[in-house]
Amino acid sequence: MGLLDKKFQDSNIIIVSLEKALNWARKSSIWYMQFGLACCAIEMMATAASRYDFDRFGIIPRSSPRQADVMIVAGTVTLKMATRIKRLYEQMAEPRYVISMGSCSNCGGPYWEHGYHVLKGVDRVVPVDVYVPGCPPRPEALLQGFLHLHDKIMNESLVEGTGSKPVVIHDKGGDDIQVKSAEETDEHKTARIEFPQQDVARKKEGA
Repeated sequence: MGLLDKKFQDSNIIIVSLEKALNWARKSSIWYMQFGLACCAIEMMATAASRYDFDRFGIIPRSSPRQADVMIVAGTVTLKMATRIKRLYEQMAEPRYVISMGSCSNCGGPYWEHGYHVLKGVDRVVPVDVYVPGCPPRPEALLQGFLHLHDKIMNESLVEGTGSKPVVIHDKGGDDIQVKSAEETDEHKTARIEFPQQDVARKKEGA
């Protein structure tokens, strides 16, 4: 487990860090809530199927936000749907995490460019811990996102909380890019949804 601090000759006595032991238990039993909004949800469901098998990592789907540790937002976030995401996120117990899956969830995708009703990223309403890019991402990319979430949970402090930054998972491998600060991410916890009036005006001018 990597948690062993000291072991005496008597095999019944082991000293470990309580914080590390609790974090190991939390990262080994992640319960997630699926929030599929578009085509990325198909890849999310494929990741949970027998070929990739989320369950072997202790990642179990739940139907209620009150029982979930992680929310996977996969697909296009519209302005009307953003309020539902915010409400469900607030119903999750602390500590809670969000994985943004796909270009539409990360930054609005092509629908934000050509539609007035699409939010430019789910991080406008809830803080995101892991970004998984792609259109849509492969199941392996989502699995890698969960493995990085495991690392983030293991490095958390139960007293001071976590100051780690969200990570971006590359769909084709490579180094991870650290984006945004924890302070910038925490601001979204109380953020209100702002309708992009400037985008509506831009569409009218171009019409």
